[in-house]
Amino acid sequence: MKADKQPDYGYHSESRWDNDYLVKPLLQVLEGMQLSDKRLFEVGFGNGWIANYLAENGYEVSGIEPSASGVSIAQKAYPDLNLQPGNAYDDLQSEFGVFPVVYSVEVIEHCQYPRQFISTVYNLLEDGGRAVITTPYHGYVKNLLIALLGKTDSHFNPLWDEGHLRFFSEKTLEGLLLESNFKSVKFIKAGRFMPVYKSMVAIAVK
Repeated sequence: MKADKQPDYGYHSESRWDNDYLVKPLLQVLEGMQLSDKRLFEVGFGNGWIANYLAENGYEVSGIEPSASGVSIAQKAYPDLNLQPGNAYDDLQSEFGVFPVVYSVEVIEHCQYPRQFISTVYNLLEDGGRAVITTPYHGYVKNLLIALLGKTDSHFNPLWDEGHLRFFSEKTLEGLLLESNFKSVKFIKAGRFMPVYKSMVAIAVK
């Protein structure tokens, strides 16, 4: 299943604002794995900034991105990386093979078909490989505060073209991953403090 139109987020070459609180925990998670095979695959690399950041820290990064502006910027800025146009609903395993780690940063919340997205991630992994998925954090207290502060319309903005379609809690994201045959899931949080974290990072084992 594919969307009728490929998304394009109007990427620019600078680091995105959310990279400031996401790249450090992402790198810490990867370093904690103590990988002997440092090949990574990124599903939805945006402008390529994170892929290049990880490459500068010793990882061999490949990835795909559906946004034409993102691909153009990434390929010009980071020509040594294997960053290609592609969609999470494509058969990426046939094209790229399998990897010890597949990661995706703030992408799944934009997906019309999150089960197909996770299936693609699963198929890109070696047996025993790990998926690292970040997405904005939502929990009861945070959602209540958003409503009490009158921020519901801006936070859950239905008028944001190509914006967030999914709003995951730990329970719903863990359920999706386990339903998709991952063996175990654990979480760390990123940005701000409990109970209003900005994002969560799910680490799932195939």
